[in-house]
Amino acid sequence: MTMPMLLTLAAAAAAGVGIGDFLVLCVHNLPRRRPILAASPRGRQALVITFLTAIVCAGAFWLYGPTPLCIARVVLGSALIALFAIDLEHRLLPNAITLPGIAIGFLFSLVIEPGWRSSLAGIAVGGGLPWAVAEIYWRVRRREGVGMGDVKMLAMIGAFLGWQAALMTLLLASIAGSIIGLVVIALRRGDLQYTMPFGTLLAVGAAVSAVRGQALFEWLAKVAAK
Repeated sequence: MTMPMLLTLAAAAAAGVGIGDFLVLCVHNLPRRRPILAASPRGRQALVITFLTAIVCAGAFWLYGPTPLCIARVVLGSALIALFAIDLEHRLLPNAITLPGIAIGFLFSLVIEPGWRSSLAGIAVGGGLPWAVAEIYWRVRRREGVGMGDVKMLAMIGAFLGWQAALMTLLLASIAGSIIGLVVIALRRGDLQYTMPFGTLLAVGAAVSAVRGQALFEWLAKVAAK
């Protein structure tokens, strides 16, 4: 790796630190309905958020260079980090992030992959499929299985990444949630009423899908065809 590239990646990471500082404010203030720019405490969570955002910015520049796709991935990655942290602590996925995220993801799709058609399909699949699952679960169990926040979050992911990545994200999150739930039950720290903050799993699944989603989708298609 050349020195200019190292310096450029360092600059991208530094920009990520600045974005991370803003995300810290969002994570602390949005769930509490406080002004976003209101002061927030600095602790371990703030350091983790800032570090992850720096990694996202440097990684996006490394993979995509100075392109609109790089910017789109940084925007999506930043939203996922904020949603992960908020859902983990508050079990809440704010509309202030997911709804603008759907619109921004679609606008990016007008000029970059996956293209506006796939983005629209991603919004429909990402929002429609979990909504249908939630509706069926409610009618059968009379309890909420998938929250509307999860529905809007997956629609946002579909807007940025397309319908295939939305499906892959949902699949990965569901598998991870099932495994974690079984482990919790086996350790007797939960029961069949135990619920996961599903938005955290969607965030991780979306991160994987953004980087390797197409390859995973093609592999699954080949396996299914055999």
